[in-house]
Amino acid sequence: MTGSASASAAAATPEAETHDVAAVIIGAGVVGLAIAAALAEAGFDTIVLEKNQKFGEEASSRNSEVVHAGLYYPPGGLKGRLCVEGRDRLYAYCAAHGVPHARLGKLIVATSEQETAALEAVLASARANGVEALDLIAGRDAQAREPALRAEAALWSPLTGVVDSHALMLSLLGRAEAAGAAVAFGAPAARIRPETKALLVEVGGAAPARLRARIVVNAAGLWAQSVARRVDGLAPEQVPPSVFYKGSYFALSGMRAPFRHLIYPAPVAGGLGVHLTLDLAGAARFGPDAEPLETSDPAAIDYSVDPARGAAFYAAIRRYWPGLPDGALRPDYAGVRAKYAADRRADFRIDAPEAHGVRGLYNLFGFESPGLTASLAIGAHMAALIRAETS
Repeated sequence: MTGSASASAAAATPEAETHDVAAVIIGAGVVGLAIAAALAEAGFDTIVLEKNQKFGEEASSRNSEVVHAGLYYPPGGLKGRLCVEGRDRLYAYCAAHGVPHARLGKLIVATSEQETAALEAVLASARANGVEALDLIAGRDAQAREPALRAEAALWSPLTGVVDSHALMLSLLGRAEAAGAAVAFGAPAARIRPETKALLVEVGGAAPARLRARIVVNAAGLWAQSVARRVDGLAPEQVPPSVFYKGSYFALSGMRAPFRHLIYPAPVAGGLGVHLTLDLAGAARFGPDAEPLETSDPAAIDYSVDPARGAAFYAAIRRYWPGLPDGALRPDYAGVRAKYAADRRADFRIDAPEAHGVRGLYNLFGFESPGLTASLAIGAHMAALIRAETS
């Protein structure tokens, strides 16, 4: 959450009323809402600030909606641990609260001997992260599951699925509000000023206000670095660079894909490749690719999909689906990964007060994929950190 430079100009005026709260969450994406729900249920008087007029309008609604099993992340890091824990929490939560989802399973496909070696590396990493439900199968067995597939070998991941991200966020919003949290939309955090035992958050927008909070969690996604720079007294070196990668998606036009499972190529050095995912209605989409952006300003991001990128999509998809017809792809939508380093293996980064010296402030950087899958585990993790800090 936050806003453009105009947010500072709209900062709270001297006449703005000041409200005392226990916790302020900046950002009403899936991670911010999960943290808000967990804190509110732990007894913290919580307010969520969101610069947009709706929840989850950026990264949380511009992704493939995949529930990840936890296969690709370096062992021992937050991404791997929170993804595996979050996956199990998410499936249980969706089942208990009626959030649409489907455990479709995924095939990670090798089309050469070199790619088969990459599958073995994924298998080793996944098992180190505690993911046991994986099978390395021969190409003929993969084709028995998906006859249209071309494969020399494949990893079968039965725990991978898809979820309705909007329905999940709506449920988390309701859960947070039921526990006493409030969400303010059109409410950018214009400035954060440390006081003796609290943080004073100046709120811009149409109804300026001040919030005095013991805890402030910066869960602003693409805007996290921008928010951090609005904290008085936070040293510049405590704010990492904003590194953005745009991912474009293409959809099928005039036909349905002949697949029942998600299809991923074996990972390559630059990323996970162009994969095929299915929504809850069975419609296929392809992507994302990875386009580094020159801008570090979230307000300057262009989310349009260049049709010319389709040529590379055809070539990538036909490695595992040679039957993809000419003219079948159309531009769909794009999302942007919120990163702080170009390394795709960079972990989630939680800067707690002991890291930067600002009492009560938690900055969350690099909460890209698997943030959706891990959201409930992130919420529980942050609630535990904050309880320990304030007890």
